[in-house]
This record gives sequence, C-alpha cells and structure tokens, in this order.
Amino acid sequence: MRVHDWAATALGPAADWPAELAVTVRVLLQAATPMAVYWGPDLLVLYNDAWGALVGGKHPDALGRPAREVFPEAWTELGPMFDRVLSGGGAIEVEDQRLVLDRNGALEDTWFTYSLNPVLDAQDRVVGVLNVAQETTGRVRAAADLVESEERFRSFAENSADVLWIADPGGGRLEYLSPAYERVWGDRRELVMDDLARWASLVHLEDRERALAAMPRLLAGETHTVEYRIVRPDDGGVRYIRDTGFPIRDAQGCLRRLGGIAQDVTEEHAREEALERRIAERTAERDRVWRNSRDLLVVVGVDGVFRAVNPAWKAILGHDPAEVAGRSFLEFIWPEDRVVTRTALDYAASADDLTAFENRYRHKDGTPRWISWHTAAEGDLVYAYGRDVTAEKEKASALAEAEEALRQSQKMEAIGQLTGGVAHDFNNLLTIIRSSVDFLRRPDLPEARKGRYLDAVSDTVDRAAKLTGQLLSFARRQALRAEAFDLVGCLRGVAEMLDTVTGARIRVVTELPDAPCFVRADRSQFETALVNMAVNARDAMGGEGMLTVRLACGMGKPAIRGHAAAPGPFAAVSLADTGSGIAPEVVGRIFEPFFTTKDVGKGTGLGLSQVFGFAKQSGGDVGVESAVGRGTTFTLYLPEIEPGEPEEARLAQAVGDAGGAGQRVLVVEDNVEVGRFATQILEDLGYETTWARNAEDALARLGTDCSGFDAVFSDVVMPGMDGVDLAREVRRRCPGLPVVLTSGYSHVLAREGDHGFELLHKPYSTEQLSLILQRVMAPARRP
Repeated sequence: MRVHDWAATALGPAADWPAELAVTVRVLLQAATPMAVYWGPDLLVLYNDAWGALVGGKHPDALGRPAREVFPEAWTELGPMFDRVLSGGGAIEVEDQRLVLDRNGALEDTWFTYSLNPVLDAQDRVVGVLNVAQETTGRVRAAADLVESEERFRSFAENSADVLWIADPGGGRLEYLSPAYERVWGDRRELVMDDLARWASLVHLEDRERALAAMPRLLAGETHTVEYRIVRPDDGGVRYIRDTGFPIRDAQGCLRRLGGIAQDVTEEHAREEALERRIAERTAERDRVWRNSRDLLVVVGVDGVFRAVNPAWKAILGHDPAEVAGRSFLEFIWPEDRVVTRTALDYAASADDLTAFENRYRHKDGTPRWISWHTAAEGDLVYAYGRDVTAEKEKASALAEAEEALRQSQKMEAIGQLTGGVAHDFNNLLTIIRSSVDFLRRPDLPEARKGRYLDAVSDTVDRAAKLTGQLLSFARRQALRAEAFDLVGCLRGVAEMLDTVTGARIRVVTELPDAPCFVRADRSQFETALVNMAVNARDAMGGEGMLTVRLACGMGKPAIRGHAAAPGPFAAVSLADTGSGIAPEVVGRIFEPFFTTKDVGKGTGLGLSQVFGFAKQSGGDVGVESAVGRGTTFTLYLPEIEPGEPEEARLAQAVGDAGGAGQRVLVVEDNVEVGRFATQILEDLGYETTWARNAEDALARLGTDCSGFDAVFSDVVMPGMDGVDLAREVRRRCPGLPVVLTSGYSHVLAREGDHGFELLHKPYSTEQLSLILQRVMAPARRP
C-alpha cells in the first residue's frame, strides 16, 4: 500500500484522497486482522498485508483495481452484497461462506467469515465498504472430515458382526454400543448403556472376576484382551466372548475414553474343543496301537539309543520294554548285523522318505530273530516298526534247499540221459571200428575190402568227432576258431549244400541283401548250425515243402527265453519252414540235449543243442517262433561287425610224400599213448622229435633261447601249467618260435579263444598235423 504508485490508478495520488478514505486506510494499515476497503462506485480495492495473503496470486495486482475484476469467479455471490451495502442497506456479516476462488492459477473451494461495513462521508453518504475477513477453510474442512470420519465409524459399527463399544472412564457409563450387542448378548442396548453393572451380571459367574480385573489395566493405559463367557438373558444360552479394550487419547496423550471390540468366538471354541477331542481320541488310538501291536514299534535317536519301545518286544524278543528304553541298539543287535544297522540308521536319519532293511536281533534266550524294518525320521528321532520274519526266512531257506536238491536231482537225471545217449552213440561207432579192425587183421583180406574197412574206420572217426563237437558246442566248451566273414557270400555258398541236405522235394529259397554283412564267428560251426536247422526243418516238413533262408542286418536282439534284449547291431539269419510246427508245451525243451520228438533211431537230439551252444558262445542267441500246422522259424542272432580288410588267406600247401624235412619239433603231451603216437607220426613224416611229459619239462628242454627247435606241438589240458600258459612263456622267451596247440576239450580255450596260437582239434589226421606244421614253419610266417 505504502509503495504502490497510486497516481497511475483511478484514485490518484494518496495526498489527494478524501479524508474518509485516508482515515480508513490508516486504520487498516495498523490492524493485524485482514482488512480491505472497497472505494467508490467501482469498489476500487485497497488492503493491508494480512488481507493480501488471503488472495494469494492476485496480490499485488489487485491494488487499486475494481472488485469485479479482482473476483470475477465469485462476483455472482459477492456483487449483490456489495450493492446492498452501497445502497444504504447497512452492514453485512457472513460466517463460513463457501467461495470458489482462483488464488493460485486454479479454482479452489475456500471458506470465509467476514463483514462488509459502510464507510460514510460528512454527509452520511456511503462512499466505500470496509471488509474485515477471516479465512476458515481449514476449520471447516477439519470439521467436515470429523463428521465424515464419525459417519464412517458409525456405518462400520452399525454393520459390524462384532460388538464395538466406547466408555467414559470416569462416569462408569457407555457412550456408544453397536447394534451387534443385541444379537450376541440377547439383551437390549438401552438397558446396559447407563448401567455397566448389568453387563457384569451377564458375565458367567466363573469368569466374572477375571473379566472385571481387566478394567484397572485399561484405566492404566494398557491394551488388554480377556475371554469370558456370558449367559444370554433371553434364552439362557452361553456364548464365548473375546473382549479387547484399548485407551483413546487426545493429541496431548491424555486418556479421554475407553474403546473396545467384543467378538463372539463360540464357534472357534467349539472347533478347538472338537480338535482337542480328536487329538485325545487319536492319542488314545495310538496308545492302543502301541500297546496292542504285534509288530515291534520303536522310537530311537540318531545316536542309536532307544527312547521308547512297545510291549511287543517282550513277546517277540523276550525283553521287557523297561529293559530296552535308554540303551543302545548295539546291546541287542546280532553281532554280524551291527554295521548294516548303523548304516541303515544313519540313512534313515537323513532320508526324506520311508526306508526299509532287514537285520537280526538277539532274543533273550540267545537265539537270533530276523526283523524287517520300515523307518521314518523326524528331527533327531527315527520312528520304526519291525515285523518278525524269522519263520518266513526259515521257510524260504528250507524251500531254497529243496529247490537246490531238486536241481541237483534234475542235473543227475540230465547227466544220466546225456551219458546214456553218448554211450549209445559211441558204442555204435566203436562197433564199426572194432569190426573193421578185426577184418583188417586178416592176412588174406582182399585189397578192395581192406579199402572199404579203412574208409569205414575213417568215416566213423569223423562221425565220432562230429558228435563230440556237438556236445562241446552245447556245453559251450568247444574252442571256436573265430574269423570275420561275410554272411551274404557264405549263405549263397551254403544254399546249394542245403539243397542236397533237404532233398529234391523241398525248395530252398534265399532272401539276402545286396550289401555285405560281416560277423566274427567260427564259420565251420556256423555252417554246421545251418545244416542242423535245415535237417530239423526237413523232418518237420516230411521231406516236402519250402525252406526260406533270410538275412537281416543291423537288427536289435529281442528278449529271448527270459534273457534281456540288446540293441545290437546283430545279423539275424532265419530259416522258415512250412512244416507241422511245434506244440507250445514242447517249444521250451527243444534246445535240451537229447530231447527229440522223432522216432527212435531217427535223431540224437543234439542238433539244436549245437545251434544253441554255438549261438551263446558266439555272443548271440537263437529264437524260435512256431504255430502248429503253420510251420516254424528259427532265427540265429550273431553280433555284426564293421567290414574291414579281408583276412589273410590261409596257406594251403599240398602235403608232399616227404612231409617234414628234418625240422625239429618239441612234442609236449602228458598222455603216454598219445605222446608215443604223435612222435611216431611226426617221425614218419620226416620230422625230428623230442617228447616232454609236461610244460615244466618242455621249458627246461627249450632253454633260454629255444635254439634247438623249429616248432612246439603241445596239448592244452595238462597237470600243472597248461598248454596255453606254456605257449605264452615260449612267445615271451622266443617270439619267433611257432607254437601249435591241440585239444579235444578245453574250458580255457572255449572261454578265451585260441589266444593267437594255431589250434589243431583232436582227433586229428596225419595230413592235418603235417599241413599245420608246414604252414607255421613256412618262411612267410616267421618273423
């Protein structure tokens, strides 16, 4: 006001103002109360600093301007009042008037209490209006918030399922009690509002003292919760109440009222009581199970000390529970089972699931009892129940002994059948040999008949060797000469032989892939297996039908007779006939030695046994599919190998009349007759021989450099060091010295092969012995 340029306004310089205006302005400038004067017909505005603070951003532009321009947003409300004062209508007082003002660039709700007073000149004319104002926006809003808060509280309280109450701590009366009281207490609100003694009379007599004791704590400023029962006056029903009281303080922290919430927790109590009853019932049930269980029940610590055991310990192990609790399991366990039990206990303590194991406990009488345990852990305790399986163990043991006795009996029966069949066949062969030898002793025997008898002896020896080979193949004791060969080429060559074996009325069809398919096996035994299966098919077809030979490569081996499947790759050679088929009850026995469905004299029962033995010894298997009246298919599975370089062709030098040429051969043979015969044969062939009765003698004769010999010819099966070990030692001492092994049977060779040494099977001929010696001593074979 003091520094404003009034000369630029319609009022002019302050020195020229009328006395009434000057006096009024002097008064408002001295006042602390917000004051303004509106002067003249245009109500030009003049005000002090306190009033300027009320108009916010309108100051100082409002100085000297018409009121209509200063408050255009509120002139609808203000204009008529100013007109009334200017027209002589007297002063106006307004309390908490709501005005929507633009004080800071936006409209806002404001409330003011103010007065509009006429300013008179000397002639008592109204020349201006003096405004004394006080903004009440804060108070009005606070009051409104309080009303709203009370309304919200009342709305909540009126609709709450809980009982809300407010009490005067000094007057002993309730200021407020929510309607839920009547529903929960079954009593009218007005009866208890002014009489708290009525409330106390409704509290259950047993809980009254405890409920009343909460009041002093509330008055002391504590929040306190107490539970009590009430007896409803309307129906006598008992309800459980959880009452929480709290102090209500003013801004200065003084206690003004007591408030509280009373909840009906009858249903909660009912649930808790029901739960307690169920817990009690289950506890009683567990106690009955614990007492009456026929199995051992145990609570044991991870330290192995029994915390509790049930009465079954007395019945099963003879120990009273009081004797067991508090003692370690080591005092009762069978000595040999201590480690397994300790391990099982440690595992049970760390596992999240049930564990099971068996051990033996010592009965009080000193005998063992087998217990099968199941355990579960919780914290540092292991809970276990054990079943006495001693009787089951004894029965299982007795059954196993009986089964073993039955197996031994079956073995003996099979051995009897085997030896009987072998004896029968060999007696037939020996009859031919004996008869032929008797005739050969006759000095007058013609040369033609002598030749026939010699051929009969030779053929019979071959038949005996074949029979022995079939037996060894079935027993997987035959030393196989494994070599890599192509099944496709082999089967093409064998097909013509099968035509001869099966006869003219059986058509042999081959279904072979174009690409080669290599396996590593004894080719001779493989061809023998094919012949045996073909003969079986021929007999099943009665000499007339079709035999199909198929080859599939890269196959997996299925599960056969309980043996697990294998992914392969396997080569599958199948022979399918159109014969009578095999009855289901017979299929399981067809690979047994000497089992045959053929008539007496028409089969030994060793053909399929040879196939089975060859397949298993070669790392494969043989399967059969058959349907009565629709034929049978045998499938031989052999491990397939990657094709490699063709194996070096065997040297096949013709045996000349001279045979040897003075080469020195060390013969190692423990059998006297065979040793004499072998040395005689070699000497007749032109070799120089030295005979050693065992491997140790042979090594002594060889010395450290083996310089006295050109080859070693040794039996495999000998007492002490066998022929294979001897050959290895010779190879170590003298890497360039050839070794030929000979055997009619050797589990060592059958299990591990020929170990890289040449092998001559017994019985052998003079030509075979001469051929193999010439081959190993040929220059190409020497290092």
